[in-house]
Amino acid sequence: MALTISELARSSGVGVETVRFYQRKGLMFDPRPATAGGAKGQRHYTQEDVRRLRFIRSAKAAGFILDEISELISLDHTGDRPRAREMAQVRLVALDQEIEQLEAARQSLRRLAHECAGSDEGPCPILESFEDSSSSRT
Repeated sequence: MALTISELARSSGVGVETVRFYQRKGLMFDPRPATAGGAKGQRHYTQEDVRRLRFIRSAKAAGFILDEISELISLDHTGDRPRAREMAQVRLVALDQEIEQLEAARQSLRRLAHECAGSDEGPCPILESFEDSSSSRT
């Protein structure tokens, strides 16, 4: 069963431009135009392309960047489980760091919102903290 690019995109929950972007980045193949029965210049995709696109989406959802996804695609063909496991462990460490940063940001905002709720008089603690943060970076 051959799919058009729009059918491929729809089946994987992405836009056509996303498929084209992945093609430009070398993550997806760009098939040659169909010669028999297809519209001039129309490309046709297979279920393997659907699987590849879903693989890319899942890897992105796990936080992998495009270069890492390219490597994961290679590992999918070779079955190099130790390397895939190593990449997952590195990604987990990065995610844990991001979660810590987000938790700290949430705690800070909670504290500031509580301070701000005390009164509508005077400078806003939330806005002041952002001004203080920006002036300490310059």
